[in-house]
Formats: sequence, structure tokens, C-alpha cells
Amino acid sequence: MVDPLLVATVVSTLNIAVLAVLTAIWAKNYREFRTPLVLGLLVFGLVLLAENGVAIYFFFSMKMLYAADSTVQSAVGVLRGMQFVALAFLAWATLQ
Repeated sequence: MVDPLLVATVVSTLNIAVLAVLTAIWAKNYREFRTPLVLGLLVFGLVLLAENGVAIYFFFSMKMLYAADSTVQSAVGVLRGMQFVALAFLAWATLQ
């Protein structure tokens, strides 16, 4: 059986990769257009990058917090997967 925390860590890493690309695009667009909407997207990307980085840190450093309950582990994995799907759609829309 696959460890749900390993899956969550892998998906968080994918989220970071997608967010890095999106944030770079939004930073470039903000330098060019200087609109509040693009600034909002840029800040959104930076905050989610930080959140996913902290999540990976906690997966490795404080695994005992998640290890007690397999339901929590599964929920964390599902939430990371849902975030990836949302980011994939956002990346698709941004790249159009």
C-alpha cells in the first residue's frame, strides 16, 4: 500500500513546480502591465508557494503529527490533489 503522506509530499512538490512557473509568468506580466489583478495573482502564487514549502517541511520533520490517524493522512493527500487540479486549470487558463 502507498503511504498517503508520500503521495501528499509528491503532489506538494508538483504544486510547487506549477506555482513556480505561474508566479514567474505573473511577475513578468506585473512588470509589464502593473494592474491590481496581476499583482493579486502574483501574491496568491507566492503565498501558495510558501504554504506548499512549509507543508513539505512538516511532512518530513513532524510526521508523527500525521502518523496517528490514517484518515488525516488520506485527507491531507486528497486536499493536496485537489489543489493540484485547481492549479492545473489555472495554469491552463494562464497559458492560453
